[in-house]
Amino acid sequence: MAQFQEVMRQQLESSMHVELEKLLSTAKGAGAEVSKKDFEGFRKLFHRFLQVKGPSVEWPKINRPPEDSIQPYDKIKAKGLPDNIADSLNKLVVVKLNGGLGTSMGCKGPKSLISVRNENTFLDLTVQQIEHLNKTYNADVPLVLMNSFNTDEDTKKILQKYTHHRVKIHTFNQSRYPRINKESLLPVAKDMGMTGENGDVWYPPGHGDIYASFYNSGLLEQLIAEGKEYIFVSNIDNLGATVDLYILNHLVSQPNGKRCEFIMEVTDKTRADVKGGTLIQYDGKLRLLEIAQVPKAHVDEFKSVTKFKIFNTNNLWISLSAIKRLQEQNAMDMEIIVNPKTIDGGLNVIQLETAVGAAIKCFDNALGINVPRSRFLPVKTTSDLLLVMSNLYSLDAGSLTMSEKREFPTTPHVKLGSSFTKVQEYITRFESIPDMLELDHLTVSGDVTFGKHVSLKGTVIIIANHGDRIDIPAGSMLENKIVSGNLRILDH
Repeated sequence: MAQFQEVMRQQLESSMHVELEKLLSTAKGAGAEVSKKDFEGFRKLFHRFLQVKGPSVEWPKINRPPEDSIQPYDKIKAKGLPDNIADSLNKLVVVKLNGGLGTSMGCKGPKSLISVRNENTFLDLTVQQIEHLNKTYNADVPLVLMNSFNTDEDTKKILQKYTHHRVKIHTFNQSRYPRINKESLLPVAKDMGMTGENGDVWYPPGHGDIYASFYNSGLLEQLIAEGKEYIFVSNIDNLGATVDLYILNHLVSQPNGKRCEFIMEVTDKTRADVKGGTLIQYDGKLRLLEIAQVPKAHVDEFKSVTKFKIFNTNNLWISLSAIKRLQEQNAMDMEIIVNPKTIDGGLNVIQLETAVGAAIKCFDNALGINVPRSRFLPVKTTSDLLLVMSNLYSLDAGSLTMSEKREFPTTPHVKLGSSFTKVQEYITRFESIPDMLELDHLTVSGDVTFGKHVSLKGTVIIIANHGDRIDIPAGSMLENKIVSGNLRILDH
């Protein structure tokens, strides 16, 4: 049986090789060289995909991380800051993962161009934060955007508006991989084109691709030559992921032989985060465990808040020279995430992806830091958008901070129904964003609109049944209320 499977594997690899060569023969101009490098990475991933069967971890070998491998943020902060903060900042590069589209919120184009606060987009806020750092400390922290083929063109057009800001902006593109037909395990694409029927046969292979594409772009070498030592990587839609000077100082002040090459910011799990990846000790190394790697019988255990208390925020601090070393040694080892999709016409495909945090086990002296929840403020849905637009947060130099008037450190739990999913629709349903300082829980379902200066406190549930509509009148104050039925307010 093993022999048969080995023959099958070799056949699949050789068929894949033939198909990829056919595709490359249709590549034109400068793109041909880029595609060739992309496909080298894809071949390695496909090879490993064929080797690995079943969950990539053996459950009995999982241990809790040793005490000192996940440091409390307060301990890092207690070290204080040196006088020469600019020296540390000048060794830093901020990298934002900017490959995603705003489709889940009903928007066309890059997600980073959605307005989130006072007409500022995710990208505006990022630029403001870094410019503020550079001005305050007279430093030179550049911003690097990892785009995908989906976001590159639109992002580059927008970047022109920042030419007079005090921040250097670089971009590089993550790889473009072919989606694989689930049955034949061969690429769906017929040529290297990306329009027409070839529109959805390519995909960007997850943020784990940052290492190879950063290296291949030549930008990694360039930044090292400029004296940069660390990158701070985060998702562009995480509004809590600002440069933390205490973590940076911790990295830079380590003795050379013990330099920490990788820091993952983790934070305490709540019920909302049960699917988030967590840190474990495995084969003597810190390792990221994602839900996709967990054997089915242990999924409930993985989701338990008692056994696995923390999750990965995807705010990562990584040594540039270590990335270079691992790329050159071909030693970057990340678990494969198999992502099934159905494309137009009902064809079932798979895409092979990797996650940036999964490489933690390849770096020396890796460390987790348990940071406050405020450093994890992702905006994935309009429910998240409502929170960051509200008076729960104040905006200062591109950074959002929880209002001091809020008596609880946690954010309210907000669930907006399907009528609010798309940003355009969501905006029309609020004449102004309600006062939410004393809100614990909000559920809204059905055709509901909010007038100006509405105040929500405690637990508020508003449900308009099918065919009904509820207009919350301007100036209303709802505290611990359930509103249902029909309430129309008409202008006369």
